[in-house]
This record gives sequence, C-alpha cells and structure tokens, in this order.
Amino acid sequence: MSDPVKHESTPAHGSYERQDISDRGVFYFLAGLLAATLLISFLLSGLYKILDKRFETHQPPVNPLAANVAKDTRQVPPQYPETAFPDPRLETDERTQLNRIRIAEEQKLNSYGWVDETTGTVHIPIERAMELLAQRGLPQRPPSGAQPQNEAQKGQAAKKEKKGKKP
Repeated sequence: MSDPVKHESTPAHGSYERQDISDRGVFYFLAGLLAATLLISFLLSGLYKILDKRFETHQPPVNPLAANVAKDTRQVPPQYPETAFPDPRLETDERTQLNRIRIAEEQKLNSYGWVDETTGTVHIPIERAMELLAQRGLPQRPPSGAQPQNEAQKGQAAKKEKKGKKP
C-alpha cells in the first residue's frame, strides 16, 4: 500500500541542486557591475564634454546690436523672462501664482470694501450677507400699481418715480 521513498535522483522526477552559489561569485559579479557602471558614466561625461566644446566652437557670432546677451544662452537667468518678453507671459510657477489669486479672492470675499464709491455700492463678507438675507428675506418685485413692502423696495420705487418725472 505504501511505496518506499526513493532518495536518489531518478530521471523522471529530476533532482535539486546539491550545492549553492558561492559568495565569491556574487561578490565578483557585483564588483564587475560597479566597475562597468563607473566606466560607462566616465565615458559618457567625457563624450558630453567633447560635444559641448564642439557645439561652442560651431556657434555663430552674436549680433553686435544685441544687448545684454548671456554667454551661455542655454542657461536662463532668474529674472530674464520677466524683463525680456512682453505680455502675456508663460506661467513659470503655476502653484504659487494660483495660491496668490486664491488668497486675494478669499480676502475680498471675507472683507468690506467699495465696488463703486460714486454710486455707493459696497461688497460685504459672505457670512454677513447670508445673515442679512435671512433677516430681511429675498427682495420681491411688487406687482404693477402695488405699494412697496420694505425699505429697499420703497427706495427703488422712489428712484423710478424720479426718473419717470424728469423726461
């Protein structure tokens, strides 16, 4: 009923490896990989230096009428785009510019100020506007010929009457 276990290798089932990889082989492989990496990086840096010198020698001369031109035109000075190019400019730091816009909007939405000082139009914080709206309710247009019900409607009706009498 039970088959005897065979510990020797048989051609049908194969076998496992009887020895591990040596530490020396792993070390030599990693050392060779490191040496190849260093050699390739030095070769590439030398190649780039040669190509850079060749590029500089084959550059056309700068126009004598051009003013304030940097020697290395591939490196842009920090303030150069702001002074050299007309509007509209490309965004150089989108996140900071957007944050400035949002902060300015928040300050405007949460403060008092004039929209048009000549007509007496002001802006108020949103919270205060909601409180006033809850207290006074939404303004309603009175039906034609009806009397205004609140102070704002009375003022609007008086303005309309003045405009109607002038012509």
